[in-house]
Amino acid sequence: MAEQDPHQMLELPQFDKPVKLLIAVAPFYRDIADMLIAGARARLDEAGAAHDLVEVPGALELPSAIALAHRMSNYDGFVALGCVIRGETTHYDTVCNDSSRGLMLLGMQGALIGNGILTVENHEQAVRRADPADMDKGGGAAAAALHLVALARRWGGETRGVGFKPAAGTVQIAEGGERA
Repeated sequence: MAEQDPHQMLELPQFDKPVKLLIAVAPFYRDIADMLIAGARARLDEAGAAHDLVEVPGALELPSAIALAHRMSNYDGFVALGCVIRGETTHYDTVCNDSSRGLMLLGMQGALIGNGILTVENHEQAVRRADPADMDKGGGAAAAALHLVALARRWGGETRGVGFKPAAGTVQIAEGGERA
C-alpha cells in the first residue's frame, strides 16, 4: 500500500456540560461494523461523552434512524457507521450516494452527524479503514460529531430545526384576506 499524505487531526473538544451521542450502525459486514464501533466508542470515551448504540439493517436505513432519533430523543449528536463494498451491480452507487445524501440533508437541518459509512472496493480496504489501530474511521466519525456538538454549543446551543422563534406569542403570516 502506498503511504497516505499526512493530514491534520484536530484535538478533541472539551465540554463543560455532559454530552450524549447515538451511534447508529449498519452491521451488514459484522467484522467491519465491530471495528468501527470499537473506534467510535474509544474516541467518545476519551472525550468523556456518553453514548448509546442502535443497529439498523443497512446503510440506507441510517439516515432514517438518525432522523427519528433527532426528532424524538435528546441526543446531542450522532455517529453513522457502516460499510458498502462495491459489487457487480450499480446498487453500490445507489447505497453510497443516497445514504450520504440523507445524512447531509439531516446535517443541514441541524442534526450533528459524524459520517463513518465506509465506501470501498473490497473487504481489505474496509478492514484497513475500520481498524482502530490503522485508519480508525469509526473514531474519526465520532470525533467529527463531537466537533459539531462543540460548534453548536459555541454558537448558542440550539440544535433543533431551522428557522426562528418569534419575539411575541402571536405570529401574523399575512395581512388582510378572508379565509374560505
